[in-house]
Amino acid sequence: MAEYTIHLDGLVAEIGLGIHDHERAAPQRVELNVAMRCVYDVPPHDAIDAVVDYDYLRTGILALAAKGHIELQETLCDAVAALALSADPRVAEVRVRSMKLDVYLDARVGCEVVRARGNADAAR
Repeated sequence: MAEYTIHLDGLVAEIGLGIHDHERAAPQRVELNVAMRCVYDVPPHDAIDAVVDYDYLRTGILALAAKGHIELQETLCDAVAALALSADPRVAEVRVRSMKLDVYLDARVGCEVVRARGNADAAR
C-alpha cells in the first residue's frame, strides 16, 4: 500500500458567501486549500491514469463558486470535501480550508473540515 497527499493550495475564487447584506450584494474573494490523502495498492507508475487527477477538483470548485450564494463557510467546505471524495475511491481523506480574504484589513477568516471516506455522506 502506498499513500500520497495531493495538495491544491491557494485557489482564489470569487464566491457569493456570507450571511451579511454586504456579502450577499457581491461575491468576495475566497481562498481554498485542499489536501487529499490518496491510497494506492502499489506506488503509482509515472502516468496520470495511475494517480488521482486533481483537475476535477479545481474545475468542480470553480463550478461550485459560480453556482450561487452560499451562507456559511462550513457549507462551502463540506461541499468541496464531498466533491473531493466523490470522484475517485482512492481518495481516503480530505482536508478543506476556506479563507475569506477581504473581511478584515488585518486578518483572514476561515473554516477547516476533515472528512474521510467512511463519513463522506455526513459531508453532503
